[in-house]
Amino acid sequence: MTAPRLTLPSPAKLNLMLHILGRRPDGYHELQTIFQFLDYGDEITFAVRDDGVIHLHTEFDGVPHDSNLIVKAAKKLQEQSGSSLGIDIWIEKILPMGGGIGGGSSNAATTLLGLNHLWQLGWDLDRLAALGLSLGADVPVFVRGHAAFAEGVGEKLTPVEPEEPWYLVLVPQVSVSTAEIFSDPLLTRNSPPIKVRPVPKGNSRNDCLPVVARRYPDVRNALNLLGKFTEAKLTGTGSCVFGGFPSKAEADKVSALLTETLTGFVAKGSNVSMLHRKLQSLL
Repeated sequence: MTAPRLTLPSPAKLNLMLHILGRRPDGYHELQTIFQFLDYGDEITFAVRDDGVIHLHTEFDGVPHDSNLIVKAAKKLQEQSGSSLGIDIWIEKILPMGGGIGGGSSNAATTLLGLNHLWQLGWDLDRLAALGLSLGADVPVFVRGHAAFAEGVGEKLTPVEPEEPWYLVLVPQVSVSTAEIFSDPLLTRNSPPIKVRPVPKGNSRNDCLPVVARRYPDVRNALNLLGKFTEAKLTGTGSCVFGGFPSKAEADKVSALLTETLTGFVAKGSNVSMLHRKLQSLL
């Protein structure tokens, strides 16, 4: 009998805005942001083992097996659920590291949801999101799978319904360190909190953008080039730069012009993640 096997998407996210309100005593920053998913991402395949072993077969340069968030997520879920089952995992990786589009956090969330399904644990999203938060501040939004206005360190989530345009995402070939950006003395840390829902137009800036653009000329160049065609934004603290277009044809047209010299992709914005759409189809 072959082991139960499941392949799931692990989508990218964009931060449509990111305001930093202040630094907390624990060193983390209070922020407000809007997360939206892209119909674009990695693909993870899981096969159940009955010996309790957790094995990620795909290797990542510079990331030891047990340090990978996928493995950490699987081990935490195994420990907290008391499951005696194990898992073999393979990943088709296309999301860049340090890009600000949530690659590692998304992978961890897909692992939690995939194993909850395969190991038949019956955990609800609240419980999975709480475990996810211990792995990273961006993991809960991927676990919940709906576009959200986020507060705190990004864990207090209110579902929102922003427009779902087509995006052109440019991927400068640099990995931006989140810790480096958040510790930069020139980072704005005193944005006034937004109290209005939905977020008013004109509040779509990213407070990290000036710091990242100053430190990384490749990112600055991508912002300048995309900015000739649409409002160019930075997502998270990462290197990826994006802009929205009303149609795929328009996004493709600009992509054809810019991706001669830059790496990038076109993807549809989505308020319900493709991971959750796939899981719904399995029920």
